[in-house]
Amino acid sequence: MRRRVAREIAVQSLYQIEMNEVSVKEAVHMALEEARNDNEAGFDVGDDKVPSTYVQELVEGTRERLEPIDQMLSVFLKGWQMDRLSRVDREVLRLAAYEMVYRDDVPPKVALNEAIEIAKHFGTEESGKFVNGVLGKMIKDIDELKQKYAASGQQS
Repeated sequence: MRRRVAREIAVQSLYQIEMNEVSVKEAVHMALEEARNDNEAGFDVGDDKVPSTYVQELVEGTRERLEPIDQMLSVFLKGWQMDRLSRVDREVLRLAAYEMVYRDDVPPKVALNEAIEIAKHFGTEESGKFVNGVLGKMIKDIDELKQKYAASGQQS
């Protein structure tokens, strides 16, 4: 549950960056403050329950690898282009792709399931199904994707 809240805050931060062209640090700060004020999940953000450093890592890692992540996702977006997706769906997919390919501490199936739930929470009625379809195709090639992108020195 702690990581779910961190992922939700990370998606909100990524959305802020795209919408308002703010820095990673500013976006994470704003999203964490909003979470602290709302405290919908009943967690204390920034303590050991929802570590702000984890949120920062997710957002920085996703933004630092935006180009290869978008290239990767484009292969699995049959009939869609990245810039035509809803902003929420795009950021959820980007975060999940980052976790699936670049992080060894998150099993790809966990990243996929978390992305589906976050898409349902923040997106439209169809977002969960859409994210599931794209990431479901991607997970079938996950070993090759990890090898390709790790070989380019982009693994964290």
